[in-house]
Amino acid sequence: MVTIRDLHFSYRRRPVFTGLNLELHPGHIYGLLGRNGTGKSTLLRNIAGFLFPKGGSIDVLGFEPGKRKPAFLEKLFLVPEEFYLPPVQLGRWVRNLAPFYSTFSLEQFGRYLREFDIPVETMLSEMSYGQQKKSLISFALATNAPLILMDEPTNGLDILSKSQFRKVMAGALADEQCILISTHQVKDLENLIDRVTIIEEGKILFDQTMDRIADRLLFKLSFDPAEAAHALYSESSLKGDAVILPNSGKEDSRPDLEMLYKAIMLRGEKINSLFKN
Repeated sequence: MVTIRDLHFSYRRRPVFTGLNLELHPGHIYGLLGRNGTGKSTLLRNIAGFLFPKGGSIDVLGFEPGKRKPAFLEKLFLVPEEFYLPPVQLGRWVRNLAPFYSTFSLEQFGRYLREFDIPVETMLSEMSYGQQKKSLISFALATNAPLILMDEPTNGLDILSKSQFRKVMAGALADEQCILISTHQVKDLENLIDRVTIIEEGKILFDQTMDRIADRLLFKLSFDPAEAAHALYSESSLKGDAVILPNSGKEDSRPDLEMLYKAIMLRGEKINSLFKN
């Protein structure tokens, strides 16, 4: 669906990507993790055709994004972190925008609005930032576009809204769709994504499926100081030491994305070595 080869991109004299490679396939929700300013938003905008590579290539569903052909535009929707919605009622906004997406479903859109508890008759400009963002997310999912990009979608959402977001997203993905979510708030995506890509300073440090992470790494609470001392990564807590160990015994555990992210930042080479075979 998306193939990126040897991507080079820079803002004037500041390089962001120097030879980045990445593939995205349908039927998956990808989590693009990383700190602010590491290139996550830049990558999404290159994929969407808002920015143009200095070198390398990007293929999205057989299209070159930078050419922005109409047939390409209806197959992709980007939910940006910063956005502007016009001072009109939600219904009018949808009527004006939906015809650009041949697979848009008004029934789905209405269902998402109800799940997000959005006041339909309110002017978009009078909504809170969180309500605006949930309206935009609802529209994006209702387009049924094959590729949906979301940049920090949970920023500005309160605790209840984040729970609503996870519920909506859990039932939204179709087999022929791909959703790429960029965030630095890893806890918000933990039960949603099935592949993790960690980016730092324009480079991919880690790229694995959640199933493979659970197969190769063991996440547990340990009360053995010696075990914690020899762990791939450990954090002290009042309940004991939260550790990441090689999963040599093929035990079942639930990957902790926040711990994994910090472990990759500090012990990336050691952890990546477990995924080479």
